[in-house]
Amino acid sequence: MITLICATHRPKNQSINIVNAYLALLIELGEQVSVLNMKELPNDLLVGESFGNRSMEMQRLIEAKVMPAEKIIVVSPEYNGSFPGVFKSFIDAVEPDVWKGKKIGLVGVSTGRAGNSRGMDHLTDVFHHLRAEVFSDKVPISNVSEMVNTKGDLTDAATLAVLKRQATGFLSF
Repeated sequence: MITLICATHRPKNQSINIVNAYLALLIELGEQVSVLNMKELPNDLLVGESFGNRSMEMQRLIEAKVMPAEKIIVVSPEYNGSFPGVFKSFIDAVEPDVWKGKKIGLVGVSTGRAGNSRGMDHLTDVFHHLRAEVFSDKVPISNVSEMVNTKGDLTDAATLAVLKRQATGFLSF
């Protein structure tokens, strides 16, 4: 199973549009996919899920969407030159051994021109520390707001082709 993660909980974010496009690609390729949106996390993530305090809601998310996944694709927007703090808090709230051996694909999203390249580098460092393997073909998506239509569909053919290339390579990773 592959889990696609939307690494932000910001309302009306563009990352979920990329997640939805990637989901369609993976289903087209015949994969079983689960989506984890940071909006699903408990509201008291910072306090309630830290330092051994685990809610049943959080435990169910981890057991259903992270633990069974052999591969995880993270779609992460750029927040202040890195990735969202809510996603770092989520990573920290999951037992480190859960990440060990997972294969991770990264897609960076920004409204600017760098496609969150720096944030993907930071995520690579974090996942390597947790002994997960990060796929080398990382996809930076710049100017994302210009690539989706008013319904939120990714319409940029070149970006769709790059995502499909990454997905195909990631499946054999």
